[in-house]
Amino acid sequence: MSDIDPRSAAVLARVADMLATRRPDRGGDPATSYAAKLLSKGPDAFLKKIGEEATELVMAAKDGVPARIVSETADLWFHCLVALTHYNLRPEDVLAELARREGLSGLAEKAARPAD
Repeated sequence: MSDIDPRSAAVLARVADMLATRRPDRGGDPATSYAAKLLSKGPDAFLKKIGEEATELVMAAKDGVPARIVSETADLWFHCLVALTHYNLRPEDVLAELARREGLSGLAEKAARPAD
């Protein structure tokens, strides 16, 4: 994995900043904003969307159409960003975790995780 392109990280940060303004406790209006509507309904709403978008990504990948794969991945990432917003987390937290794992064997990293 190469260094994270700051322009790409900036896009994620800008989307996260926008989503933060859509939180109900910050005046997000569910009548005018899709994100505010999801956030106002709570985890069940956005978690359902994450599941749907993940399934759509799987189907797009099976079809092998690059544009659909990218589009469905963007939809999935957006809904994951909504979840991060709900839990007061940021995409930078996820990027930091990915950076921490960089260079580790996936099998070794998974084995080092605490048991659930």
